Amino acid sequence: MLEFLLIVGLLVAGVIWIYNRLVRARNLVEAAWSDIDVQLKRRHELIPRLVNCVRAYADYERATLEAVTELRARSERTDDLPEKAMIEQAVEAGLHKVIVTVEDYPELRADENFRQLQAELVQTEETLQYARRFYNGAVRDLNTRVQSFPDLLLAAPLGFRQAQFFAVDEAAERQAPAVEVS
Repeated sequence: MLEFLLIVGLLVAGVIWIYNRLVRARNLVEAAWSDIDVQLKRRHELIPRLVNCVRAYADYERATLEAVTELRARSERTDDLPEKAMIEQAVEAGLHKVIVTVEDYPELRADENFRQLQAELVQTEETLQYARRFYNGAVRDLNTRVQSFPDLLLAAPLGFRQAQFFAVDEAAERQAPAVEVS
């Protein structure tokens, strides 16, 4: 009888240990996504200020500025991770295009407000990259637990599912951009 109770106790302790590891991994993914979401919101707050600042100098770039603004709105409306990742990649590309356009406007480059916005945007993009890496690492760990024995025996019945990576879909976007030296 004592052996039976010991075996049952060990099984219950094992189930609790596995469950707690799965909960910890899921919570880490949620916290990591929250960090990405904060940085995306920060980027989205900078976009209207940047657009207004650039618009005063680069009126003919209106289409690019409007496209970035529309992408920002689309990103805020969606909760679908693959769609949000795709839209955010387009936002990032649009912002880079706006920044490159500034090279044609020395007076804009000299504008203190623009330089401050540009510095904030660069800092936000760097923080966002770190947050994406952390999130994808947390997703990797959760997915490994959900797929690995013995965790997989409890994961599905207890409602633990694999999470989606915040990934680049386009092969061209994985390559470093070409830089021309003048």
